[in-house]
Amino acid sequence: MADQQIADAAESVKQPEKGPSGWGQAVAALVVVGGLAALLLSGTFQQKSSDPEPAECHTSDDARPSKPVSGVQLCTALNRADLPTLLGTPTEYAMNASGNESMGTWADGTKTVTPEAEVQLSTYSVKLSTSDDDIPVAEMAGFLGSSAQNRTIGGHPAVLYSDRTIALNFNLGGGKIDTGPGGIARSLLVAKDTKDGGGFYEVSIWRQDDVVPDDLALLRVADTVLPTVPDWTVG
Repeated sequence: MADQQIADAAESVKQPEKGPSGWGQAVAALVVVGGLAALLLSGTFQQKSSDPEPAECHTSDDARPSKPVSGVQLCTALNRADLPTLLGTPTEYAMNASGNESMGTWADGTKTVTPEAEVQLSTYSVKLSTSDDDIPVAEMAGFLGSSAQNRTIGGHPAVLYSDRTIALNFNLGGGKIDTGPGGIARSLLVAKDTKDGGGFYEVSIWRQDDVVPDDLALLRVADTVLPTVPDWTVG
């Protein structure tokens, strides 16, 4: 089951900026989060306006309801008014917020739905997802490398880890896509229950400028947001 999750991916693409010489290269960061949960593409869908208002959660037209929590519910939990303050960027605001359901099919024909949400600010992007995988978080730590660190979030076992992003360079004139090293994403896998009986939440943050994210910002987000998710259990 873990092998299938390693193959699952979800991504969003940054809108390129138009300069004096017309449309040039647009650069985005493709983030491989531990090879476990998702592929993230940094950036935003909405330009900053002169009179900005925080983005409201939206969902794709093909979103599918999942139980016991949906992508929209995750987005509602993540897209909170104090998220910029939790991230250490109190003057910023949510430029894009979305909640979606991704569908996966196993070799035996079994279908699974993975709810996920993403909120993008000027400096940070934050992603929240959940999985019903039956592998304990403590065992997943072995897949994440020697730098993975054990943590506890609200009494739930957790693992803190990082991954190198891949920068994608879109040459809109020549139709080429080049890749290169990008920045770092920091993530937390958090067990769904205090006994680590299987299933997890994943909270990931990465920066648009490729600077290493602040671990304290990630921990503040996880500590504050996860207890507001509908299926969170209190230890």
